[in-house]
Amino acid sequence: MEKISVALASHQYDVLIEPGLLKTAGERIAQIWSPRKIALISDDNVAPLYQKDLAAQLTNQGFEVHYYDFPAGEASKSLAQLQRLSEKLAKANFNRDDAVIALGGGVTGDLVGFLAATYMRGISLIQIPTSLLAQVDSSVGGKTAVDLGTTKNIIGAFYEPDLVLIDPQTLTTLPTRDLVEGYGEIVKAAAMVGDGFWRLIEQIDSPAAILKHALELSEFSIQFKADIVMADEKESGQRQLLNFGHTIGHAIEALSAGELRHGEAISIGTVAICRAFEAAGKTAPGTTQKITARLIAVGLPITSPWLASNRVLELIKHDKKNHNGYLNLVYVKEIGVPAILKVPTNQIAATLQLPS
Repeated sequence: MEKISVALASHQYDVLIEPGLLKTAGERIAQIWSPRKIALISDDNVAPLYQKDLAAQLTNQGFEVHYYDFPAGEASKSLAQLQRLSEKLAKANFNRDDAVIALGGGVTGDLVGFLAATYMRGISLIQIPTSLLAQVDSSVGGKTAVDLGTTKNIIGAFYEPDLVLIDPQTLTTLPTRDLVEGYGEIVKAAAMVGDGFWRLIEQIDSPAAILKHALELSEFSIQFKADIVMADEKESGQRQLLNFGHTIGHAIEALSAGELRHGEAISIGTVAICRAFEAAGKTAPGTTQKITARLIAVGLPITSPWLASNRVLELIKHDKKNHNGYLNLVYVKEIGVPAILKVPTNQIAATLQLPS
């Protein structure tokens, strides 16, 4: 078993990674939580696969388990769904001594994490991510949120879990597109880390190779994110590096209205910003091609017709990361050397080579 510890100023938790870990999750949870009510929450794709077995494990450990599900998809990451789940907890008389478990992908982790952060001003939370995107990225770091219309993650909170359990075997149930989506975040991270992480990425040439190396990919990705989060929990400095590919990617994702998955949009956004910065002489020649090759190898998209729309610039200018007329753009000088450039709002179009 691999263990990565996330030690913050006011909270500490472990991320455990092991094939088959879901089969012993009840025992692991009983080691850190005393008997209490648990709301076990999944979307309606994941619930039939794992919810019943995990509920039985938790019941055997003395927990009182209530399980709920919601419609799968980004549309459920909403205030309406948050209210629905909050009402269910209130009806079941959950209090501050009780807890919730997010069992599922990134939408589940974000929504249920925000539920934990806001219900009675905060109750205990465990993340059990079952998608690649959630395992390598969103389950760690404490960011929880819901969307407001087409604006992603604009209502949220930093709220850390008590434990993260990652079982790479859950990835075998994913459709190929859902598996590959998460790889966009992995390539983004590897491009910033370089060294052994990038050398591993260079071995991945198919979706099957992602599954083969899933444990190593999770370990590298989570260690990278954990190191950044421990240095900058609330995104006031170094944590902004995690936005590499997201400035353009989030805009493209919003404009696609569900046609693009998050990881696919991040793939497009990463290539777009690399191409712009390489053309400007800020990124070493050939870097964009290296990154593009790794994304294409597993079938991720690297461009979109939406890049030609002036609506991309409009969304970027209204991004929540825009501060006082400036936007910090994350790029790589070369593989393994990330950097941040502070750009005035009126220069974003030229810097990113976007239509204005």
